[in-house]
Amino acid sequence: MKFLKLIPILFIFTGVFSYDNLIWAEVKNPKNYKVLSTTNKTLSITNVKDYLRQGDKFVKSGDYDKAKDSYLDARKLATNLAAFYSDLNKVFKGVDARIPNEMRKKGKASLQILAESNERLASLYIKNEMPDVAVPLLIENLRILSPNSPEGKKAYKMLIQLGFVETEYKG
Repeated sequence: MKFLKLIPILFIFTGVFSYDNLIWAEVKNPKNYKVLSTTNKTLSITNVKDYLRQGDKFVKSGDYDKAKDSYLDARKLATNLAAFYSDLNKVFKGVDARIPNEMRKKGKASLQILAESNERLASLYIKNEMPDVAVPLLIENLRILSPNSPEGKKAYKMLIQLGFVETEYKG
């Protein structure tokens, strides 16, 4: 009985098993292994930009409902990304300084694209004679970027044009 247990060991040592048809688990480019790498646009700023481009195409063709849906998708994804990056920034503060630095950069980029989607959506609402829906989006742009940024200045000018505010900002 002990002899039967030694047979597999003998096969291994004598090399009876062929290694020619084995499949090696190897990734030629390790970056391709990452599920959410930059080539996969599921949860990324690139996908937000794609939504904005689609919305722009719909606006040019005159299909404002589809443009609104595309801009809303861009806004929702950018908001989620900003929240995720902010959460990760908070979690790793004091643990590893590199990670909060990266999350701060990515969070800033997601806020920038969020402001862009808010601006396009607000312009669409104004075009469709719904300025009351555009005002909160413009105010959000001021809140997330600051009145001194170009987007903030543009949002405040739009608020003046709508008649929501009257005092000009000279900053």
